[in-house]
Amino acid sequence: MLVRWLTFWLIRYQELKRIKMNLKESIRTIPNWPKPGIMFRDITSLIENPEAFNQCIEIFKEQYQNKEITKIAAIESRGFIFGAALARELKLPLVLIRKKGKLPGETISQKYELEYGTDQIEIHKNAINEGDNVLVIDDLIATGGTICAACKLVEKLGGKVVSVAFVIGLHELKGKEKLQGYDIFTLVEFKGE
Repeated sequence: MLVRWLTFWLIRYQELKRIKMNLKESIRTIPNWPKPGIMFRDITSLIENPEAFNQCIEIFKEQYQNKEITKIAAIESRGFIFGAALARELKLPLVLIRKKGKLPGETISQKYELEYGTDQIEIHKNAINEGDNVLVIDDLIATGGTICAACKLVEKLGGKVVSVAFVIGLHELKGKEKLQGYDIFTLVEFKGE
C-alpha cells in the first residue's frame, strides 16, 4: 500500500515537473524591454497557447481547490487573466485590485514603493468581508511592492490572505522576501531580471 502511494506521488511529481518545464518554455523572454538590461518575461505567449494556459490554470486549481478559499483577488492587469480563469474553475467570486482611479465605487487605497517614487492600488470597500479567506493572484512577482500592497488591502477589509500565487517568480529581485508569513505558490522561476 505504501509503495503504491509513494509510486503514485513520484509519478505525479515528475509529471508536474514536466508540465512546469513546458510552461516555462512557453513564456517568451524579450531582452532590453522596457529598458536596457531588463529581460522581460512575457506571459502573452503562454496565454496564446491554449494547452499551456490550460495547464497553468489546472495546476492552480489543483493547488487551491481544497484550501477553503472564499474569494480570489486579482491584481491589474495580467493578474486578471489568471484570476478570472481560476475563479471560474473554483466557482468563486473574483475581486479586482486596480490602479488608483480605475474602480467606480467607494474604495480604499494602499501606496507602495516603486524604483523611483510611489504608486497606489485600490479595492472596493465592499469587495472583501470580515472573515473571507482570500487568494491573491498576479502574473509575476518581482520586487514585491504591488503584492504586499494588495495583501494589506485585503487585510484592511477584514479578510485573511490564505495564499499568494504567481505564474512567474523572478528569484533575484527578492520580492518573496517581503512576503514572509504568507503562503507563496509560484509555477515557474526565472533567474535574473
